Amino acid sequence: MALHFSPRRTLIIAHDLVMTAAAVVASFYIRFEAAGLVVREKPLLLFLPGFVVYAGVVYYLFHLYEAKWRFASLPDLMNILRASSVLAVSLLVLDYVLIAPNVLGQFFFGKITIVLYWMLQFVFLGGPRLAYRYFRYTRTRQHALREDANPTLVLGNAADAEVLLRAIESGAVKKIWPVGVLSQAASDQGQSIRGIPVLGYFSALDAVVNDFGQSSTPISRVVFTPSAFEPDAKPEATLMHARRLGLTVSRLPSLADGAEMPRLAPVNVEDLLLRPSVKIDYARLETFLSGKSVVVTGGGGSIGAEICDRVIAFGASRLLIIENSEPALHAVLEALATKQLKPATDGRIADVRDRKRIFRLMADFKPDIVFHAAALKHVPLLEANWEEGVKTNVFGSVNVADAAAAAGAAAMVMISTDKAIEPVSVLGATKRFAEMYCQALDADFSRRADAARPTMRLIAVRFGNVLASNGSVVPKFKAQIDAGGPVTVTHPDMVRYFMTIREACDLVVTAASHALGPDRSDVSVYVLNMGQPVKIVDLAERMIRLAGLEPGRDVDVVFTGTRPGERMQEILFAREEPMVDIGTVGVVAARPVQPPLDSMRAWLAMLEQGLAREEREAIYRVLRDAVPDFRGAAA
Repeated sequence: MALHFSPRRTLIIAHDLVMTAAAVVASFYIRFEAAGLVVREKPLLLFLPGFVVYAGVVYYLFHLYEAKWRFASLPDLMNILRASSVLAVSLLVLDYVLIAPNVLGQFFFGKITIVLYWMLQFVFLGGPRLAYRYFRYTRTRQHALREDANPTLVLGNAADAEVLLRAIESGAVKKIWPVGVLSQAASDQGQSIRGIPVLGYFSALDAVVNDFGQSSTPISRVVFTPSAFEPDAKPEATLMHARRLGLTVSRLPSLADGAEMPRLAPVNVEDLLLRPSVKIDYARLETFLSGKSVVVTGGGGSIGAEICDRVIAFGASRLLIIENSEPALHAVLEALATKQLKPATDGRIADVRDRKRIFRLMADFKPDIVFHAAALKHVPLLEANWEEGVKTNVFGSVNVADAAAAAGAAAMVMISTDKAIEPVSVLGATKRFAEMYCQALDADFSRRADAARPTMRLIAVRFGNVLASNGSVVPKFKAQIDAGGPVTVTHPDMVRYFMTIREACDLVVTAASHALGPDRSDVSVYVLNMGQPVKIVDLAERMIRLAGLEPGRDVDVVFTGTRPGERMQEILFAREEPMVDIGTVGVVAARPVQPPLDSMRAWLAMLEQGLAREEREAIYRVLRDAVPDFRGAAA
């Protein structure tokens, strides 16, 4: 790599070369008396310039000029140690192999001098770097104190706390200054992390805040690191105590969750998920999407917008967003415009029901992959507006699948739902019908495949309830809590599978990468391993505690009864769907059981006739014939 000479780097190079000469001269002055120095003075002056140049080459090879002094660290000191060792060994070889036997007949340096040089060289190069880093650290601290930075408690284990402390020292996180750490790890107790003391376990929060309240630096903020949200740490109780103490509560997102840099964010209900987040192989997804052309339907919704964000993050070269809501499309395009990576992104106002327009958009764009997120998904509303559910979720999905195939796409991923198995609602039945059509089309392509043309894959990804997505219970519960309650839950025993928006969208891309990967199979249904289902009432109580309130005392929870189309527990796979281990952690898959494509098209024709005549009973009859175990009934 070529060395770029900036004024600062030139100064660093000059410093290191001067320190090299100083280390050599100092080692001689420490080792030898006056008589020894007189004998060696002239040869040393002749030798020194060449050795300094040689040292500069060694420093370049060990990347000493690439590291910023402001962030000097153990790896930088190790590089200095290696470079100093190479120089010391070079002197040893020069003295014992070349000079002593061939030129002077005696040792010019000697072992003691070389050892002295090795130690001095390490100190002369490493010491100024550490001193400069400490100088910047003290400046950052003084600057923070001058700006009235909030005295802050950091909650989490030592490793997580250090990430935040380093971010504060570097200036990446501003306006706060840590005064203590609380950790649940016994090994952290009585220790200090980067000079900040560990003051106890989370249970000591009240006592620590009260102690500081009696001093000149009362604590005004707590920051939760990722380890503070582990279930064993009981984060809800700590959050409730912090809120009641009047503290501002923030969190430090995990860098593994895709955060671009350490920064503080509000605590969200996703942080209280009752299981560890599923870990995704991001390197695989980057390799898969890099350079691809991608279409996202329903790209203005909460799921679609996040898919667009992930597609850009994983390196797609072109992105087309199809959305029927002008405000939603504008919002997602504005959000994507702020990203560092900016592929060719375009947005089109279009309804997936408009078959001709969808075909024209797909044909013009020629996508590699289509993510179909456009749908109607609110269960009670679709029970009342059943015809709209059929038009969008069935015929809209058919239009997208057919258009993607006609445009030569390699894959289409349809977003489905766990409500599609043994459905009792219009949402579940229409989503399962759309799944079956995609599976039938996928099987038909597979039968007609030949070596000359790669087979297009059409797959479905079943979501559980996505926390904080549009229409989920989270915004509803939050609004009810903000209004002082009550929080309404349909039934005390109702349970649901939950996943975060990030998990949902990573699952979508992971499914596509597997379907088109070298280990592809006839699998076409993918589901995230979401652990055990969660009681809705437990989620409501967690959200109340997140607000610093006590369920049943500050905010009541009221049960209102189940609504049309709801059932107590969702099902992830049908009884006849054989499950398959695809070797991807956190993802479960199944082989489909679907009717032939001709049967699907016949049912589609009957659905179209029923819609034209507005015959609800005819629509439900077709859905009961086509969709396994559909138990819905026309009103």
